Amino acid sequence: MKAVKVPLKQLNDVRKILMEEKLMNMDYKIKTEDGFGYIPLNENTDSYEVCDIELEPLKKYPKNFTDLLKGILTEEESEELKTSFDIIGDIVIVEIPENLESKKSEIGEATLRFTKRKSVFMKKSAIHGTTRIRDLELIAGEDNSVTIHKEHGTRLNLNVEEVYFSPRLATERKRVSDSVEDNEKILDMFCGIGPFPVVIAKNNNVDVTAVDINDRAIEYLKNNIKLNKLKGTIRPICSDITKVEFKTKFDRIIMNLPGLAYTFLDLAIDLIDDGGIINYYEFSDSFGQGIERLQNAASKKNKNVEILNTRKVKSSSPGMWHVAIDAKITG
Repeated sequence: MKAVKVPLKQLNDVRKILMEEKLMNMDYKIKTEDGFGYIPLNENTDSYEVCDIELEPLKKYPKNFTDLLKGILTEEESEELKTSFDIIGDIVIVEIPENLESKKSEIGEATLRFTKRKSVFMKKSAIHGTTRIRDLELIAGEDNSVTIHKEHGTRLNLNVEEVYFSPRLATERKRVSDSVEDNEKILDMFCGIGPFPVVIAKNNNVDVTAVDINDRAIEYLKNNIKLNKLKGTIRPICSDITKVEFKTKFDRIIMNLPGLAYTFLDLAIDLIDDGGIINYYEFSDSFGQGIERLQNAASKKNKNVEILNTRKVKSSSPGMWHVAIDAKITG
């Protein structure tokens, strides 16, 4: 291998010059030895001392996992294959078009190599049922659906086949946590494994009541309370939220059940304290529908709504968004 030999103190300056002149071979590593640096060359140069030396090739990583499927998928199939996926701890969950399911093993292995995780599961259904889970199929790696996901300094234990969890809401959970003040009494009406309560209680001295109808989700929430050193406290309850008897009102209510949260707004208005905040979520193409629903529910109780903030959290389908509305309730 041809390389420029320069004293170490000149290495960086010469490297920049060779790169600008497109003489540096970017497929090999620079070597340092006995006070000299050896910069790989594409072609000879008369400007510096050139020698022959054995250099180590650079490892090249594909930009996306479809690069690993060249020769297996056609260009049209690669375009059709969704290159986005969810990484949850050591597990990857991918969505594969129906016409490519015959090649799911190859897609799974490519995803495993690209992400360097332990297991790849394919979505087999939409989220369904009162427990909000989806059907999954293992297509590569270890047959283990239990993992620990790390988020904002917390650890979240879960089984992706038994509970619902979206890593794409990490930024939203942090944003809500940052808006919380110490000593708040908080209700998470649909808590799942507890990502909102755990992130909030990790960073704030608060009292969180966390409710979910999925008994497995509540068991994982209990594990997550033990896994994390929390400033606040979390009280998990496994129940239908409409059947829980509350002896207090709350300073904040989190309603992250975007498909059905609007059906629980009357209950939320009853449970929110004067001046309290509702973090409300729904699927919509705009914020108008959710704001109107909040206002209608509040007006039934002769209360007022002040919209503090609105956000598009993530895309849920073409033209539709998982939207967030922060509302202060007074009256």
